[in-house]
Amino acid sequence: MAKEIQANDFESLVLNQKGGVVIDFYSTECPPCEALAPKFDFFHDLYQDEVKFYKMFRQGNKELALKLGVSSSPTLLFFKDGKEIAPRMSGAVKKSEIKKVFLENYRLKDKTAGIQRKTIETDLAIIGAGPAGLTAGIYASRAKIKTLVIDQGNPGGQVNITHLVANYPGTGKEIQGFMLMHHMSEQAKLNGVEFLSASEIMNLDLANKTILVDDDKKIVAKAIIIATGSKPRKLGIEGEDRFAGNGISYCATCDGKFYEGKKLYVIGGGNSAVEESLYLTEFVKELTIIHQFDEFQANQTAIEEALANPKIKVLFSHEPRKFIGEKGYEKLEVEDLKTGERKVLSDADGVFIFIGYQPQNELFKNQLNLNQWGYIPANEKMETEIPGVFAAGDIKDKQYRQITTAVSDGTIASLNAEKYIRGLKK
Repeated sequence: MAKEIQANDFESLVLNQKGGVVIDFYSTECPPCEALAPKFDFFHDLYQDEVKFYKMFRQGNKELALKLGVSSSPTLLFFKDGKEIAPRMSGAVKKSEIKKVFLENYRLKDKTAGIQRKTIETDLAIIGAGPAGLTAGIYASRAKIKTLVIDQGNPGGQVNITHLVANYPGTGKEIQGFMLMHHMSEQAKLNGVEFLSASEIMNLDLANKTILVDDDKKIVAKAIIIATGSKPRKLGIEGEDRFAGNGISYCATCDGKFYEGKKLYVIGGGNSAVEESLYLTEFVKELTIIHQFDEFQANQTAIEEALANPKIKVLFSHEPRKFIGEKGYEKLEVEDLKTGERKVLSDADGVFIFIGYQPQNELFKNQLNLNQWGYIPANEKMETEIPGVFAAGDIKDKQYRQITTAVSDGTIASLNAEKYIRGLKK
């Protein structure tokens, strides 16, 4: 396991260290940090003789993190002979991305090449552990269907990084997103669902129901439910990728505490933007919501709370055009959509982007016919065009994307997957 270090160790153990050093800046209450941890340990076990691995608690070493421009968790920094040698990695980091640094930047041997894949047979493989995937798993396992859930992170999906959920039946007035998903995942485990968490799917063959996971596992299933959900949508403007994790963030629960007493810009005007802005006011001195329309597209309760909050200002009819900075984010150029005038805003310490989500379809976009927005068309039984392959949750083409609709999809997909599997045995 990697050694925990503090800011006063940084000069001697990193800047003055000969050879390679990797640092994982992590935080508490950070689902992406929890998902990265086993991957970090995996590479530590492989390459600890060639590279030093350290972990640093970002919230407890805020001054150093600020000096280095590390404002998101988790963030991986790669050093060699005291200098950074590769682009930083933040958020949902994949094993393959880390591996690439070891092979190309540190020029080390691929120690995963000789690993033999273990074949795991299951009745039902569920790809994705959000509300749809977990619900499907609960129903299938209770029906005595051998079920395996695979996810690149930890169980919970996007709900894990939602501060509060106020409209899920039976939970009272509101519940923290990660706690709701904790209850769901624990229920799935109690019912016998098996999990491959923090795992990367390297290859997926839907027709033959085979899935290659990481470097060492081959899953063979009788049916598959795709519940990969969605991921935060990016603006796609200049400077966004460059400053991601260095002044630009997409996760309020992960990074909000870093901006205690500071000022922020929040981009967006839907439910996520307004509700996460309310959460961020627990830490910041002031924030400005920048929205392209004349009014918010969020639930009325959240809108009223935001407009009444003295820490929140609003800039309607404006859209970001460029992020500006040297080593990290410093300024934001926006355009007034009514006049076409552009101006540079410089009175915030960071930016949070909440402009909706996009489907996570990379694994199967060449195997299924997707709609024009990249979602999977499926019938009322959640069946796709491939027999034995079902779709559920936010990845499915539908009108509304809510936790409750994902749970409904997962239920229907699971019941029909069970019927399909039992039909194969006749």
